[in-house]
This record gives sequence, structure tokens and C-alpha cells, in this order.
Amino acid sequence: MPRLTKSAIDAALPREEDYFLWDSELKGFGLKVAKGGRKAFVCKYRVGSGRTAPTRRMTIGAHGSPWTVDRARAEARKVLGRAANGEDPAQEKQDEKKQITLSQLCDLYLENGIGTKKASTIATDRGRIERHIKPLLGSKKIRAVTRADVKRALQDIADGKTSINEKTGLRGRANVTGGKGTATRTIGLLGGIFSYAVDCGLIESNPVRGVKRFADRKGQRFLSQQELVALGKALNDGEEWGLNPQALSILKLLIFTGARKGEIETLKWDAVDLKSGYLRLADSKTGQKAIPLNAGAFEILGSIQRLDGSPFVFPAHRSDGHYEGTPKVWRNIRVMAGIEDVRIHDLRHSFASFAVSGGASLPIIGALLGHSDSATTQRYAHLHDDPLKAASEAVGSTIAALFGTPVR
Repeated sequence: MPRLTKSAIDAALPREEDYFLWDSELKGFGLKVAKGGRKAFVCKYRVGSGRTAPTRRMTIGAHGSPWTVDRARAEARKVLGRAANGEDPAQEKQDEKKQITLSQLCDLYLENGIGTKKASTIATDRGRIERHIKPLLGSKKIRAVTRADVKRALQDIADGKTSINEKTGLRGRANVTGGKGTATRTIGLLGGIFSYAVDCGLIESNPVRGVKRFADRKGQRFLSQQELVALGKALNDGEEWGLNPQALSILKLLIFTGARKGEIETLKWDAVDLKSGYLRLADSKTGQKAIPLNAGAFEILGSIQRLDGSPFVFPAHRSDGHYEGTPKVWRNIRVMAGIEDVRIHDLRHSFASFAVSGGASLPIIGALLGHSDSATTQRYAHLHDDPLKAASEAVGSTIAALFGTPVR
């Protein structure tokens, strides 16, 4: 067996069958010459010790750039060293080829790992997967995804690198903007997907664990009293500006009830209990839910004409379903009211903020909003500072008056 050199390899001509040239210097290192003329460096070793131990042969790479004979020999030494330590590099390479990509893992998660998530939450997850996770990391094998990859994806989403604004279907449009909040929530979802992979035994550890995300300021935008007045005027003027009256009624109900957009848009007449003063939802994000109706909500519902043949309070114009055009109208309304940074969901947070300012406790607010977890309601705890400050000011004014000190 000659020592493998470039000249020896160049001189090796194809035969009628594949054959091997083995290196005399490094046992197990060789060259496979295929009958078609292709030449590739290989490494042969035993798995375990003794003559009865099974033999493995793995391909290092095709002869040529970048695999020179010297580089291939150095790689063979590494393979043989690992085999001597009880490892099986060839089997690991095969397992690596069979390993699924992150894109495939995401599909498995949506099919089997979503548990009891609501349809609306699944739709949001699907959007984050298709718009952010797959474009950035989808082609990588799941075991190859590192914490550094996750950090880079977090920053890319925050920087808007996955932003798009494109037409979807006949009337739809996808406007994905990214940002820090989106980045934080998307990486949170990615952590859940990798946790599913760990539970399934596909990987040993979660690469998202330990990645510091941006502070999620979700739910921190509340309408002030002045903004609420401006919003009320815009909603009242909306019909004169040609805006859809159903969307205007939906937005008003969101303000007066603190409900979620989907809960009001999909509201059916059989859930409207005007006698007892409740909306009794058979299903919501947190299961069955009863929403108390105040005078404002009563007035809005009382002004709606029921459409024969439709179970929905807000039926669609061109189908048997419910109305879905609220976001488009909201974009016009918030411009009219001068509150362009306010989202529809912020109306729910504003309802809670006014409840806190009125002296409602956090458990009461949680019940009004239908929170299943008290930690969700805790985000409104800091709003207690406003009524406390007002009470302090009142006490201070009284004391100052008794002391004869003018209040500035």
C-alpha cells in the first residue's frame, strides 16, 4: 500500500468496478476511485474493540478543492481519534442528514404541539413563524441552531429586517413591521417551539434559554381623558365621514366593555342577554366568559338593527360570516383623533386603566377583563399610583388649609 500523495492520486485511473487505495502511513485513511472516475477520500474504522467489532466507512470529501490529500489526512486522524474514544462519526453524520430543519420543526409544532391554544393565538403564532422565524432560521438543522443564532434573529426582527408590505389575495394585505415588541414575542414563541423539540427528544437543550430579550412594553399604552374625548368625537363624526357604522359600533363597544376585538366582531345575538345585562360568550381566549354591560354598552347594542337570517350582531356584507373590517376603519379613526400610536387592543388596556383610577381592585379588573391568570392583571398595578397620588394631594390640601399654608 503506497503512501497517498497527489501524484499517486492523479495516476489512479478508473476501472470496471469501484476500488480503494489505502494509505501506508495512516491506517484507515484511503481514496475511493469510482468506475465513473470520481475520487473521494474515505476513512475506515471499527466501532468498539476486537475483531468482531463492526466496521464503518465514511466519506471525508471529494478529491480537489478544498479537500487536498494533506487536509483529508488531517481530518482522517480526527475521525480515527474519535472512534478510538468510543464515538461513531459515520453514524453521527448519517443522523445529522436525517435531522429535521427548524422549518420542519415549526410545522410539527403547529400540527401537534399547540395543545389547547385558541384559534386566534394559533393564527398569530403561524404569522410569526412564516414572517419571521422561517425566513431567518428555517433552513438550519435544529441541532445546529445556537444561542448566537437566536440573538441575531432577535436583533434582525427588532431592526425590521423581516418587514414586508405586500398584497395577499384579492383584498388582503400583509404589513409586517417588526420592532422590539415583535422580536421579543417571536423569540418567546421560538423558545416554546424548541421546548416542544426537547420534550419530543429531538434535541437535548433549548438554544433560546438564557437569551435576554427586549423589555416587552405590551399593554403599556393607555388613553388619557383628553385622548378619550378626542376619540369619542372622532367616532361620533365617523358616519358623516363615510366610515362603516358597524365598525364604529364595534369600536365603541370595545371601549365600553374592555372586550377583545374578536369577542365583539364575532358576537352573536344568542350571547346578548339584555335582561340580566351581560354578554355571555360560550367561548373566548380564556374559555366561557360573561361580560357585564354598562349603560353605554346598552345604548350601543340597543341602536343596532338585527339582520334577518344572520346570527351575528355585526354580519358581513358579502358572506354569511361576521364583519371583519374594523382595523381598516380604526386606522382612519385614530388619525382623526390624533392618536396614531394607539392600537385597537389598547382600548382594552384603557378600560382597565379607568377602572383602576375609579378605585377598582386588581381582582375586580381581572374578572372584568376575563383574565385566567392574576399575573396578567398585574401589569395594571402601577396605575394605582394615580388614585393614591390624588388622595395624597387631597389630604395635603386639607392639612395645608388647617396650617394656614397656601397651596402652590
